[in-house]
Amino acid sequence: MARGKILVVEDDKDILNLVAWHLKAADYEVLKAEDGVSALEKSLREKPDLIVLDLMLPGMDGLDVCKAIKRQQETASIPIIMLTARGEEADRILGLELGGDDYVVKPFSPKELVLRVQAVLRRSAPPTPTQDALTVEGLRVDPHAHRVWIDKREVTLTATEFKLLLELMTHKGRVLSRDRLLDRVWGYQFDGYARTVDTHIRRLRQKLEDYAGFVETIRGVGYRFRDRSGS
Repeated sequence: MARGKILVVEDDKDILNLVAWHLKAADYEVLKAEDGVSALEKSLREKPDLIVLDLMLPGMDGLDVCKAIKRQQETASIPIIMLTARGEEADRILGLELGGDDYVVKPFSPKELVLRVQAVLRRSAPPTPTQDALTVEGLRVDPHAHRVWIDKREVTLTATEFKLLLELMTHKGRVLSRDRLLDRVWGYQFDGYARTVDTHIRRLRQKLEDYAGFVETIRGVGYRFRDRSGS
């Protein structure tokens, strides 16, 4: 039985087939798309568990694909790992801000990509029902149901945003370093990934609306979750 369904979007057939082979070897069901339009059609029709998305696509590029996927309710919660060229840092950051969960820089190790896929899917899986729902004023997080409410109105977070918020709220009042968050939320630490944490924090704050200030930046260290009382 397959561990999950992965849509790989890549216009280079050699890379597409290489990634597909390694994912199949890791017991994933693999769907393929070579352009943005096909990627959107298959994401809507097949509802994959995760999308591996190249940013440099003919016609409709990967950033537009990511934006379209996150805009549609049926596909908004699907995690996305972006494949980018080494010199596309601005595009990587923009992709994360549009809703991407992670990125892998070309040239990359297919085995590393499989590990990233596994890590992102772990974030998407509901935790064991040992942790009670967390409530701070009008902000409520249910770890088991993987749901978040702001003033009794449900909001949609990506798997990474949810795990990040849960980690901060679970350790309310404590300063968590970027390295700690990378290890606990992303499941790895690599040079240059502190920027990834900052981008996801910025995106999370936007979705928290009036409660954005609960996530404090501790300069030179990391982040802390505090309510209006300061606790």
